[in-house]
Amino acid sequence: MLLTLLRSRRFAPLFACQLFAAFNDNFIKNALAILILFQLGGSSGPMLVTLAGALFILPFFVLSALGGELADRYDKARVARATKAGEIGVALIAAIGFLIASAPLLFLALFLTGCLSALFGPVKYGILPDHLARDELVAGNALIESATFLAILAGTVGGGIMVAEASPWAIAAVTLAVSLLAYAFSTKIPPSGERAPGLRIDLNIARSTAALLRDLKRQPRLWTGAIAVSCFWLVGAVVLSLLPPLVKDPLGGRESLVTLFLVVFTVGIAIGSLAAARLSRRRIRLGLTPVGGALVGVFALDLAFATAGMTPPATSVGWSEFLRSATDLRIAVDLLGIAAGGGLFVVPVFAFLQAEAGEDHRARVIAANNVLNAAFIVGGSLILIGLQAAGLSTSTLIGLVGALSLAGAPLMWRALSGAVRHEAQAH
Repeated sequence: MLLTLLRSRRFAPLFACQLFAAFNDNFIKNALAILILFQLGGSSGPMLVTLAGALFILPFFVLSALGGELADRYDKARVARATKAGEIGVALIAAIGFLIASAPLLFLALFLTGCLSALFGPVKYGILPDHLARDELVAGNALIESATFLAILAGTVGGGIMVAEASPWAIAAVTLAVSLLAYAFSTKIPPSGERAPGLRIDLNIARSTAALLRDLKRQPRLWTGAIAVSCFWLVGAVVLSLLPPLVKDPLGGRESLVTLFLVVFTVGIAIGSLAAARLSRRRIRLGLTPVGGALVGVFALDLAFATAGMTPPATSVGWSEFLRSATDLRIAVDLLGIAAGGGLFVVPVFAFLQAEAGEDHRARVIAANNVLNAAFIVGGSLILIGLQAAGLSTSTLIGLVGALSLAGAPLMWRALSGAVRHEAQAH
């Protein structure tokens, strides 16, 4: 089914559009971070990098509701084309910012990128049930999740490498070229039709966001599914935040080892997502979600035990010196297992969220979920900062993630059990 979807006119353009758009988001974000840290930021570099991350995530709080309403009111393919056309303009701003090394222009481009991503989010997931059958949703989501994380990896690594090695003209050219590719594929997305043509767009963003969350809360199965998806993004954000300090302190690694770990993590997400598609066998099997959560817990606890008490070696370790011992292999397998468990966790429950939402308000359900995702990520990041300030080691924090994931798996099963029974009755 996966290859069939990738060759199909109803899915392939959306897949490619999302791939290039996610690449550009992360290319701009990481290139800006490297420029700030090593060239433009001076002593304020770390603080400015934190500000950049906040500027990117802020629009998901502010604009997700508007994006959901637009995607339900108008044809989703039309909204996709409009957002990707806007991203060409944003890429032009970013290109100029790279050429003249202007931090204000690059910050503006990053903020606008976040705005357009927030508007596009309800489209890219809300349109899947319009073009895919229910028994294709798990496979479609698996491919979209895999593409997203591969694009995040490629954009993050590519942005860092090009700032360090390439000319500003090359960076500007890549930014513009990728935005043009994303727009080109967006024009090939088949029309979805207007699902709620009578919907009135509420421009009061605070009111519409609150209304979206209230509506989601009134639907217990959808609310539970959205909380589960947000837990995935929370754990993912925390684990990715802990990778650089894990490499630096217990392992004594260099930047290239961080890149290797990002590759392992991305491959793991793809493995877990594709495994969910294969194990689902054309059905939405929510029982895989708590299994994925338990796997995250087991591998995270083992990673914590493997790295606890380690002291950095006398000479720093790069990617080519890693995997030369049984402990190194254990660490790599644990990281792969955490990511694979995450992919297995999120794909079925997100497919359920899409399938269960009515077609006239599906995009708004996705938008409300995006708001929850952003809230969980920000809340988790603040808690993580507090625990780090309190002196907890990276290994301890990873162990805490593992313990909470393992303890939460049976709770997740219990919370989803009603939805599991409902899904079984549907077949």
